[in-house]
Amino acid sequence: MWKRALDVRYVKLHFTVRFPEDCILPVNKVSAIRGGMGEMLLRMNCIRDRNCEKCDFEKECLVRRMMYSRFEIRPAFVTQGESIGYVLECEDYREIFRRGESLSFHLLLFGKTIVHLNHYIQAFCMLGIEGIGKYHAKFQVAAITNTKGEPLLQNDTIYMEKCKVMTLLDYVEYRLKNIFRSGLEGKLVFKTPLTLKYRGEFLKEFRIDAIVEAALRRIYMLDCYEGIDEDVTRYEIPEIPDIVSQSVRNVQVRRFSSKQQSGMILHGIEGQMALETIDEELLPVLLAGELVHVGKNSRFGFGRYQVK
Repeated sequence: MWKRALDVRYVKLHFTVRFPEDCILPVNKVSAIRGGMGEMLLRMNCIRDRNCEKCDFEKECLVRRMMYSRFEIRPAFVTQGESIGYVLECEDYREIFRRGESLSFHLLLFGKTIVHLNHYIQAFCMLGIEGIGKYHAKFQVAAITNTKGEPLLQNDTIYMEKCKVMTLLDYVEYRLKNIFRSGLEGKLVFKTPLTLKYRGEFLKEFRIDAIVEAALRRIYMLDCYEGIDEDVTRYEIPEIPDIVSQSVRNVQVRRFSSKQQSGMILHGIEGQMALETIDEELLPVLLAGELVHVGKNSRFGFGRYQVK
């Protein structure tokens, strides 16, 4: 049922950066990494004045292709640029780092964005020289590995053949094998805040039907991005399990927008829920949602959960 819809290509890389001096970093590092990455890409590639809407090179701009790449099939509900081609993950919330300590984060690239992998790596290396966050904490890229732990970076050389392009179906099948071996508890645990609007209101507590709908929407958007003409939002979904119990808390994440030159607060909920038996036809949707994230602000690492 899901095979064609999950034929979305992706690469997930694990970055480890090391700090040569004591430094202070923001709590929400994804926002700082993303903002710094975008700034470095502009410095390396923009030949005009950064006024993207009026630029005569906009259609061919490498930065636009990497940060706001166009859909091959444009969903009717998408009205503006979407950061669908990549996701950054960092769940290390320490602020103080001592000399020699390391920080790890993940970069996920989807579909045609994968071909720009080397430019992302260059941007991170340049960001290390410039520094990240309010205090411009400098770092060195110490290691880059793929999902199997194989190094892409060795002796200052990038081995692109080690990036390991996979599909959402590969990921779902891998997770199903793990679940078959270890068993399924029937829990969803949100590792990062969930910001999800459902029936006109943002969720204040978990709703599994809203999360399933959000996962389907995200898969559909990635299908459109890849040019896969498969509308999963029209699939007949098995009965949604009831929530047996849940623990939820409201969270606020502060970030600074370099584009708007102002601070802002992102709102969401975190916690976990226990579900009744999950139908085997529904499980692939939830497992794919683990990888692609659900809800708003996914470009800032929001909406990552794990099926236990």
